[in-house]
Amino acid sequence: MTDSSSELEPERAAVADACRRLGAEGLLIGTAGNVSVRVEDRVAITATGAVLAELTADQVTLVDLDGKVVGGSLQPTSELDLHLGVYRRYGSGAIVHTHAPMATALSLVLDELPCIHYQLLTLGGTVRVAPYATFGTPELAQSVLEALEGRSAAIMANHGAVTHAPTLDKAVEHALLLEWACGVYQHAAALGRPRALDERQQLAVIEVAIARNYGTTHPVPPEQEGTR
Repeated sequence: MTDSSSELEPERAAVADACRRLGAEGLLIGTAGNVSVRVEDRVAITATGAVLAELTADQVTLVDLDGKVVGGSLQPTSELDLHLGVYRRYGSGAIVHTHAPMATALSLVLDELPCIHYQLLTLGGTVRVAPYATFGTPELAQSVLEALEGRSAAIMANHGAVTHAPTLDKAVEHALLLEWACGVYQHAAALGRPRALDERQQLAVIEVAIARNYGTTHPVPPEQEGTR
C-alpha cells in the first residue's frame, strides 16, 4: 500500500463534504452508508466504521479498480465490491449508498417505486427494488447491479438505496431526489392508491424537456429585454 495523503486530495475532500451534506439531510445515520468517486483507475471511498455525518478527508481511502488499497490508513467500506462493480459495469463517476429512511421503508413493501413524478425520469423512470442479500456480499453487489440496469438509482430490499452518476454532485442530487420521491409515494399511499405516469405521459415529458432544455438556466431574449 502507498500511503500518499496528497493523491486525489480534492476528491477525498469532496467525498467527505458529500457525506456531511447527506448526513445533514438525514440520509446517512451513524456509520451506515458509503460514498465514492472515481478518477481514472483510482477510487476515493469512505472508510468502514467512520461516522459519515462527521467525515473528514483523512477517513477517505484510495483503492484501485481491483480493490487494492493504494492510499490512506483505513480499511475501505464493506460495500467496496458493490462500488467497484458499478464502476466496471456502468462506467460511473461517483456512487452514493444510503440507509435513507423513506427509501428503506418502501423497500419493505414494494418491488419497484413507480414513476409517480416526471422528475424520476432523470433516474430512468421506475426504480427497482433489488432482492435482499447480506451486506458486503457478492450476492448483494450482483443483485444491485441488475436492478441498476438502465437506471441511475436502485432501492435495496430491507437495506437502503444506491445512486450513481458521472459526477459526485449529481450522484448526491439523485440520492436526494429518490428520497423525496419515496416520501411523496409514502404520503400518497396513506391516502389511497398512488397514480403513476404511463409510458405515453413519460415520453411526452422527455420530448418537452429536450425541446426546452429543461433543468438549465436561460438568458432573457434580447427582444424581451425592455418588457422586464
